[in-house]
Amino acid sequence: MRSEEFPPEPEALPVAVLDSHTHLDIVGGDPDPQIARAAAVGVDRLVQVGVDVASSRWAAALAERSSAVLAAVGLHPNEAPRVPDLDESLREIESLAGLERVRAIGETGLDTFRTGEEGRAAQEEAFRAHIAIAKRYGKALVIHDRDAHADVLRVLDAEGAPDIVVMHCFSGDAGFAAECVRRGYVLSYSGTVTFKNAPALREAAAVTPVDQMLVETDAPFLTPMPYRGWRNAPYLIPLTVRCLAETTGVDLEQLCAAISATGERVFGPW
Repeated sequence: MRSEEFPPEPEALPVAVLDSHTHLDIVGGDPDPQIARAAAVGVDRLVQVGVDVASSRWAAALAERSSAVLAAVGLHPNEAPRVPDLDESLREIESLAGLERVRAIGETGLDTFRTGEEGRAAQEEAFRAHIAIAKRYGKALVIHDRDAHADVLRVLDAEGAPDIVVMHCFSGDAGFAAECVRRGYVLSYSGTVTFKNAPALREAAAVTPVDQMLVETDAPFLTPMPYRGWRNAPYLIPLTVRCLAETTGVDLEQLCAAISATGERVFGPW
């Protein structure tokens, strides 16, 4: 990552959308200029996502003071095996879940890419606990799924999925996308859909109905083309949205309006 710099601003979108998944705490610095920079190009709402107790508290506090931000709170699946006391960390996450500006639980899920066999029991225990919290509080569940498609569905089936499930940074092919769509899940596409080596991801986007589609940065990671390798931030969402419009064949204004409406359905009003 060219961590010392951000790319130039893209052309603004014709209809405002949201960034459904960002990490402004990791982007660094004062978040307010990044929020304003995003709004200037038509990204007027953000979901700040926690990955551990500290970042979840930070997300909740930012959402409380900024009308442009809502929060998601959770333990990232790669964090779950590392915490000294998983039960206590989960209690801390649940203590934030009932806050009015906290609208989602996660990111949670399974990651077999970065966590080895020794950590997977803790991952799954945490995932099941997050599912239960989301259902208790009537919040959306935000899932991190890396190289674990079948197991993610297995756990959701065993526990019973919440009413709203968001597949963050969707990484499956068209077949997995179709299965998630059939289940009523929402698929959130990041800058990876713009990468030259991701034709399977664009095929997945092409079979995703616009009313089950969101867009995200996962900033500061996964910067869309043509700036792959630069530092990402919410103001770069228009690049991904334009790629999705081209991929799906949906008019840009119509796609923006649909993404915006889906964001409000998933997370509620800002």
